Amino acid sequence: MIRKQIFEYQPPFNTYDPREVIVVADATFFGRRRDKFGVLVFKDIISNEILIWKYIESETIKDYNHLKHELLHSSFNIKGVVIDGKRSLFRAFDDFPVQMWHFHQKMIVQRYITRHPKLEASQDLKKIVSRLTSTTQTYFTNSLNKWYSIHEKFINEKSLNGTTCKEYFTHRKLTKLHQGITKSLKSKLIDDYLLH
Repeated sequence: MIRKQIFEYQPPFNTYDPREVIVVADATFFGRRRDKFGVLVFKDIISNEILIWKYIESETIKDYNHLKHELLHSSFNIKGVVIDGKRSLFRAFDDFPVQMWHFHQKMIVQRYITRHPKLEASQDLKKIVSRLTSTTQTYFTNSLNKWYSIHEKFINEKSLNGTTCKEYFTHRKLTKLHQGITKSLKSKLIDDYLLH
């Protein structure tokens, strides 16, 4: 019954002046995900306005593309996009600067080095990442570069697989994490004020 009321509801029609926007794009689901009832929202971070939304059954690139094209068709100029950690979403916004939510970036780091890392290099990296939301991109990049120069030998340490006789990074998770953070810093990013 509630679902029917929601689908029948017609919100007041808003008219927006086409302008430059920085889009925060995210989906949320009501009830359990298996209920297949959610909404995908594009919000302008500058004006704090919801620009466009769509009911969805699952989170797909097709839905993100649909809303993106609707915005562009309405003459909005998308200057950048902030999305969650799903790598496939980056492809939907190839033409724009894209940034991942810092919460998701922190969670990825935690997954790789745990909440209570034992290795000194991991502890130091955790401290740097913990400041992600309260620093500028330049400061964060400099801190990461300094961390790498201190721990470079340890990060690039290799071991030999006794069975295959092939070398592999001894601290694979730390190495992969550093590569991922570095890659994300080299990609198109939105201005510093959006890092907060």
